[in-house]
Amino acid sequence: MTTINYTPPTFRHKLSAALAETRLRLINISRYPGQLVMEFIIPIIFAAMPMLLGQATAGDDAAANFAANTGTANYVAYLLIGANVFTIVSGAFWHIAYWVRFEQETGTLEAVYVTPTSSPVLIAGVAMYSAIRSTGTAVVAFLIGCLVFRVNPFQGDIMLALLFLFIGLIPLYGIAFIFGAVVLKIKESQSVLNLMQWLVSFLMGIFFPVTVLPPFMRLVAQLFPPTWMVNGVRSALLGVGFFLENWYLDMAVLWAFLLFAPLFGIWVFNRTEGNLRGNQGIGQF
Repeated sequence: MTTINYTPPTFRHKLSAALAETRLRLINISRYPGQLVMEFIIPIIFAAMPMLLGQATAGDDAAANFAANTGTANYVAYLLIGANVFTIVSGAFWHIAYWVRFEQETGTLEAVYVTPTSSPVLIAGVAMYSAIRSTGTAVVAFLIGCLVFRVNPFQGDIMLALLFLFIGLIPLYGIAFIFGAVVLKIKESQSVLNLMQWLVSFLMGIFFPVTVLPPFMRLVAQLFPPTWMVNGVRSALLGVGFFLENWYLDMAVLWAFLLFAPLFGIWVFNRTEGNLRGNQGIGQF
């Protein structure tokens, strides 16, 4: 009888597997340049709709009216920031949800369970790919949008804005893990993603400050990490005002989300996956 010695994968092995998944996804998307071009254009069009509507209805008073309610007359940059951060958030959910659903439908999810790695490790690789793709296209789309609508993209504290953006990515993908667990459980992604997309846009306040929401809805919105991310970017660049008045207090809240959301998201995904495997629910797609 042959005895097989099993050595658990080290952190280096897990990182290698995650980076391999990231590289695979980046190579795949590089073969579809037209899709990347559309990702540059869509946020600009998305922001242009309320922008042009405001100009058509308010005329020369559009900037003054906007400043009275948001704290900045630069409604072009304000709306572009909201639209582009929304594409990052939306992309996080779409990429992870579609990875889970694709692996279910092709029957390759079960194969992961007989390898030294695990599905959360591979999802981490998908998250890194998603962050690179979504953040890169969002930054370029913002710059293009500012040039098209003739506003200066290089204003305010750019480094602080990028810090809010990159710190906010980590709790965002922690929440995306939870959403991946939902897809794993209900075996459906399209309809849930469509519903989530509009709910997220409302909670984040992509076209309006969340301070105008009723108190309860404002509380719900501020329990969502991307709300702090988009407001932090806007405050750093446009001076619209941080939720807690000082940037470091808003950053502290985002760090609290950073420490909690990823661990909780991975725990929820592992728990859901373990329950499905124990109850023979993995292969029923």
